[in-house]
Amino acid sequence: MNQIIRSAMFSNHIASVIISIALMLFLGFAMTRITKRFHLPNVTAYILTGILIGPYCMDLIPVTVIDNMDFLSDIALAFIAFSTGEFFRFSTLRKNGMKMVVLTIFEAFIASLAVFVVTYFILGINLAFSIVLAALASATAPASTMMTIRQTGARGDFVNTLLQVVALDDAVGLVEYSVAISLAVALSTGNSMDITSVMIPIAVNIGVFLLGSLFGVILRFLMTTKRSDDNRLIISVSLLFAFCGICALLDVSPLLGCMAMGTVYINITEDDKLFRQLNYFTPPILQLFFIRSGLAFKLDMLTGSSAVLGSVSLLAIGICYFLSRIAGKYAGAFLGSIATKRSKEIRNYLGLALIPQAGVAIGLAALGARTLGGEAGEALETIILASSVLYELLGPGCAKLSLYLSKSYPSKLEEAVPDEALGTEAKGMNAVELLIQRIQAIQEDISSDSVTEEEQAFQEAAEAQLASMLAMHRRN
Repeated sequence: MNQIIRSAMFSNHIASVIISIALMLFLGFAMTRITKRFHLPNVTAYILTGILIGPYCMDLIPVTVIDNMDFLSDIALAFIAFSTGEFFRFSTLRKNGMKMVVLTIFEAFIASLAVFVVTYFILGINLAFSIVLAALASATAPASTMMTIRQTGARGDFVNTLLQVVALDDAVGLVEYSVAISLAVALSTGNSMDITSVMIPIAVNIGVFLLGSLFGVILRFLMTTKRSDDNRLIISVSLLFAFCGICALLDVSPLLGCMAMGTVYINITEDDKLFRQLNYFTPPILQLFFIRSGLAFKLDMLTGSSAVLGSVSLLAIGICYFLSRIAGKYAGAFLGSIATKRSKEIRNYLGLALIPQAGVAIGLAALGARTLGGEAGEALETIILASSVLYELLGPGCAKLSLYLSKSYPSKLEEAVPDEALGTEAKGMNAVELLIQRIQAIQEDISSDSVTEEEQAFQEAAEAQLASMLAMHRRN
């Protein structure tokens, strides 16, 4: 079967592209059926799928197709960055104050600092590579944390703080990366580290941010109340693509601009429906992007070293990155909690929940690999991909442990629904009746939290249809 697929694909370029996309989508889906049994996130399944069907295993996807799909990183990150802008609502920031921002900056920058110290001062890797790798350390993968929170039904101050931090975390990571990659390019071209090399990247990113804000205003004026859902989706996707194209022409990162576009739009319109629409549109794009990252994964580079990074093997760099980032995240969350006067539970256990890393970091690594180029770019992407698999294996367990240690979810049924929550009727009930009442209370609570607006509307329509059918049956 493998030989039949390969011979058909390699004989015709158009067929190879179409069949490659079909294989990537279907096999990625099939792999999620396996990883789901182990409670692993879909990102892990997609990366593993790319590795398995890539050049180092089954070799189902032609190298020409892999090389010509690098634009996926721009598109995927454009949607991710735009969605991140939804969390920068000025009303929410005013309500919660700047404490969450300060806490997020602490944990993000200390993680970057820890990675930079280890890679540059201890391992002796060159400055440009160390700066970019350190910037990537700030990003997290909120999907694993969100999945664990839903599974455990965790609640309370710890959970609220965690959700706000992971929402802001990737935004801080985007800013860090945008500045870091500009500095790295300046250093790689031989320019000395002076005030100009610092100010120019900052000025460029400010310009991109302002241009993205302008696109957000344009998007708002194009989204009139008469627009159909289809046209809203077409307009938003076309503007995101156009912005990415302009940034590609100027050879600058579109990340900050796309995030500004989302931020301006949500604050002007309060229209979160558009973000939900895009969330329905983006899964195939993100899946192709992650699988393509697995296809580009250089397995043979892990055991070797790169000439531009010295004699240290990439495996050693990856392990040091993995451990130093965990230490930095924990220390940053601890110190940030002290600075913002958070509770003991948040101070001691928040860092555990911030360990996962995948989507944004992989996308930024792909952009960084293309910008740095050569062996340095390949090494960067290899390190991030390898460590992301480890983080996604370890992350959900650490997130669940943090929720348990912080007492954010009950381990006993009596703690989940105490007698007081059942009212005065609980006093006259026996043990079996109390158990039934507690289970019903939990079911009602879960139902009220998990039903989306679309599901609620569908349910109401179904109930109305059922009522009309029963009324008709009675008349007959």
